[in-house]
Amino acid sequence: MDSKDRYQRGLEKLREIDGEAGERVLRSLEDIAPDFARYLIEFPFGDIYSRPGLDLKSREIAVVAALTALGNAAPQLKVHIQAALNVGVGRTEIVETIMQMAVYAGFPAALNGLFAAKEVFAQGEMQAQA
Repeated sequence: MDSKDRYQRGLEKLREIDGEAGERVLRSLEDIAPDFARYLIEFPFGDIYSRPGLDLKSREIAVVAALTALGNAAPQLKVHIQAALNVGVGRTEIVETIMQMAVYAGFPAALNGLFAAKEVFAQGEMQAQA
């Protein structure tokens, strides 16, 4: 498998999961680190997200949990909360996943995650009303 196949597969997976939000991240890197944008497509999405062992819902629940536990990745967490919604994870599942992280990552990390989710949910409601 050559890198062009990895890139194309990754780009298709990114669009399936993140839609416009993923495209914005790539565009934001064009003027500073275009190679890094390519790496983001090829490895996480072309290699990992495209594997058959987990469905996209399970993968996004895991990512929401991991980013919540980190406690310092709010922009990425918001993108992946929206991605989780895009692939069929419900709001309750997202909230419960974030709350579960209080046990392992502490209350501050869980609070940050809940506030990120609240913001993403509110943006979705505003877009639905528009």
